[in-house]
Amino acid sequence: MVFNLLTLNPVALNLGPFHIRWYGIFIASAVLIAVYLSMKEARRQKLSEDTLYDLILWAIPISIISARCYYVIFQWPYYAQHPDEIIAIWDGGIAIYGALIGGGIFMYWFCKKHGLNIWQIFDIAAPTVIMAQGIGRWGNFMNQEAFGATTSLSFLKHLHLPNFIIQQMFVDGFYRQPTFLYESLWDLSGFALLMIMRHSDKLFKRGEIFLTYVMWYSFGRFFTEGMRTDSLMLGPLRISQILSIFLFFGAMGLIIYRRHKDTNLAWYDYQN
Repeated sequence: MVFNLLTLNPVALNLGPFHIRWYGIFIASAVLIAVYLSMKEARRQKLSEDTLYDLILWAIPISIISARCYYVIFQWPYYAQHPDEIIAIWDGGIAIYGALIGGGIFMYWFCKKHGLNIWQIFDIAAPTVIMAQGIGRWGNFMNQEAFGATTSLSFLKHLHLPNFIIQQMFVDGFYRQPTFLYESLWDLSGFALLMIMRHSDKLFKRGEIFLTYVMWYSFGRFFTEGMRTDSLMLGPLRISQILSIFLFFGAMGLIIYRRHKDTNLAWYDYQN
C-alpha cells in the first residue's frame, strides 16, 4: 500500500478573509446534535422546553469559555508571551475538563434557581455530552493535535485504520498513536452504555446515569491521557490524570453512599 503522506487541510472553507475550520465544524455539529437529543429526552420527561432552552443558551458559551480559560491557565507561560492568541480558540486549545467544570457549576446554579431536579437534568445531559465529546475529538484529528507518542507505520496498519487516518497521524516526521481515536471510540461506547441505562427502567436511580458517565469518561481519559504528548502539566503530573482519579472514585463513592444512605431515593423512571 502506498501512502502519499498528504495531511488533510484543517480549513474547510475560505470566505474572503474568514476561514471556516473543520475543528469548529466538528465542535458545532457535536453541540447541535447533543442539544437536539437532550431536548427530545426532556420533552419525553415532560419538562419545560423554554426553561431548558434558557439553560442551554447560557451553558454552551459558559462551557466554551471555561474550557478555554482552563487551557490558557495551565499554558500561561506561553500565553503570557502571546496574549493576542488567548482568544484564538479556532486553532484548538480547549480542555474538556474545563468545560465540564464550568458548565456543571452553572447547571447546578441554574437548576437551584429554577427549582429543577438537578440529578434529572444531569441524567438527561450526560449521554449527549459524552457523545459530543466523541465527535469533537475529530476536530483534534483535523488539527493534528491530541496525538500520542511515536509509533510505526506497521503498527497503524495492524489497527486496520483507513488510509486518511494513517496519513493524518504522520506529524513532524513521525507516525503517532491516534489517541484522539481511542478516546472518541471510548466516548461513543459510553454513549451507547448510557442510552441502554436510560431505557432500563427500575435498575438505576436518579443521578446514576450522570455518575456512570463521570466514571466511564474519567476511567478512559486516565489511560488515553497517559499516552498523549501534549498534556497539561502540574509539575511532573498530568492534570487530567489527577482529575480523572478524583472524579472516578468520587462518583463511585457517591453512588455507593446514595444507595446505602438514602433508601427513599427515587428510581430513574421519571414517568412514574
